[in-house]
Amino acid sequence: MPVNAARPTPLSVSTVALTLALGTLFLVAPAHAAEGPRDGAGASSDQQGGKDSTGIYAAAGVKYSGAVAKSGGSGNVASSDVNWTPPPCWYAPYLGAKDFKKEMSKNLETAMNGPGMAGTAGSALSEAQRHYESDFGWADTPGYKDYNVDKDGEGMFWASVENPNEPDYLKRTACSELPFWVDNGEAPPPQYEEAITPEMLAALAYQHMELPDTKVTLAPEAITKVNLPTWAWLDGAAFDEVQATAAINVPGFNIEATTTATPKSLTLDPGTEDATTIPANGECPIVDGRIGEPYAKGRADETPPCGIVYGRSSNGGTFPLKASLTWEISWAGTGQAGPVGLPDGTIEAVQDITVQEAQAVNR
Repeated sequence: MPVNAARPTPLSVSTVALTLALGTLFLVAPAHAAEGPRDGAGASSDQQGGKDSTGIYAAAGVKYSGAVAKSGGSGNVASSDVNWTPPPCWYAPYLGAKDFKKEMSKNLETAMNGPGMAGTAGSALSEAQRHYESDFGWADTPGYKDYNVDKDGEGMFWASVENPNEPDYLKRTACSELPFWVDNGEAPPPQYEEAITPEMLAALAYQHMELPDTKVTLAPEAITKVNLPTWAWLDGAAFDEVQATAAINVPGFNIEATTTATPKSLTLDPGTEDATTIPANGECPIVDGRIGEPYAKGRADETPPCGIVYGRSSNGGTFPLKASLTWEISWAGTGQAGPVGLPDGTIEAVQDITVQEAQAVNR
């Protein structure tokens, strides 16, 4: 096998991808297959991998199910860890050998015959052609003879997938390695650290998870009085466990992960500094399967387990009471023996509260 002494420089690899991408040629899937990876395959809840009746292997889209955003966009859960992010890109199964040869050889030929393909860009394309056709490889990446067509059905070429919900373009396009072959049942080569894993699917399920809105019940409701304890609680339905699943299912490669969210605590922000929360830190924990207690007649002078006391009126306006429900997040999936923790998630809701001056009573 012809092998170079060293791996091609990042410029060489990225030049090939950039040249093909700018010409809208990079791994364009057949018209009767799913969209190609760089078109965002796997970003919506109704895309999935597999092959159609013609035998064409489709791009390995991520299939979402359960409590996920219907639009295919991000859900309504914010991570409590500002440094935690879902994967901006990844590598996933793309096409079988014969179909990859059909697409890649056509794309390379078109690009190489295009204007301005001399110099570095032309050399990079020629090198990529040799890589797939003539067994040309380098230190940690073997070459392929005739696009591996003699192994068709025994594996797939993997290619990059961009996360369309990642706002940072550089991060979204960071998976810039050339497509590579993976045998069925085998792990991708170790240098491809962004190859899709169940843990990455769990993060994507987290990103797409849609949790129930947080609607806090108050007493008094909407209109309260200065120095009068306002009781706050959540209905029992808010404590249902919520799950979202992300999966990839193509010939020879099947993985999935389910992310589970369980309510943990409620945090109240009165919307003004002239107020006191109960408890003092504003965080109402779950006690005996509920947060707070419903107000009952005759308890107006009692201190609620969860609530607010406003120290001044809203002067004819309102205060924006923000309620943040924190959910404990974990995941389990292919090859994972038990639940693994992820950063807590929160969803917020704002309710307008009118606070009036208490009327003096002469006795």
